[in-house]
Amino acid sequence: MATALVTGGTSGIGKAFATELAERGYDLVLVARDESRLAQIAVEMREQFGVAVETLRADLAVRNDLDPIIGRLTDPQRPIEVLVNNAGFGLNASLLDDDVAIQERAMAVMCTAVLILGGAAGRAMKARGQGVIVNVSSVSAWIVKGNYSAIKRWVLTYTQALALELEGTGVQAAAVCPGWVKTELHERAGVARPNLPGWAWVDASEVARCALDGAAAGKVITIPTRKWRAAVWFLEHSPKALSRAISSKITKSRRSDG
Repeated sequence: MATALVTGGTSGIGKAFATELAERGYDLVLVARDESRLAQIAVEMREQFGVAVETLRADLAVRNDLDPIIGRLTDPQRPIEVLVNNAGFGLNASLLDDDVAIQERAMAVMCTAVLILGGAAGRAMKARGQGVIVNVSSVSAWIVKGNYSAIKRWVLTYTQALALELEGTGVQAAAVCPGWVKTELHERAGVARPNLPGWAWVDASEVARCALDGAAAGKVITIPTRKWRAAVWFLEHSPKALSRAISSKITKSRRSDG
């Protein structure tokens, strides 16, 4: 049976990926910081889907914690067919703050870890001639809301570059760019959810399903739902000032709700 490794696989989009992959018959390797939650989700997946589940407790902001994950991704006796780089969190911090620790942590988890794990998986998969790497970006990549947008734009560009390097190898690199997703991200970041209409919110399960289907179809970029695809097209073809205006409105809505 094929095996998939999911970072941040115990909640939100990560858990949705784990569920979708288990439904498709994949055994799982789940990576997260919370050991008790890892154990709980592992039991749920085994009981509900009858798949094998391994757990790796790791803090992706700590470089040494990446080593066991790299080892699992590159183990020739136990190949990983799908890597989902999902781990991340929201940022409620100004770019002008004196203390940049949270910004450094965000870049370590959502940029550096993605780079290192994506490269490890890509090398191992290329040697076997098959595999899928899915990186979770966001429609925030098309707006200019603080460092989170910059990070998600990096993920998008990195994935496109990785896909080019892997072209013709049998390995697919793909980025999924959801709109606002119904998860715990905002609560954990200590920020109110943006005051957006109901259509703007996407279910995590739909994100996972669209991402895996898109990668299987050879798409490098997948944007779940027609409405968000239309929104991104509009942002790409509109004056840059519009993106800044939308970003400013989102920022102000969060301040007023907080």
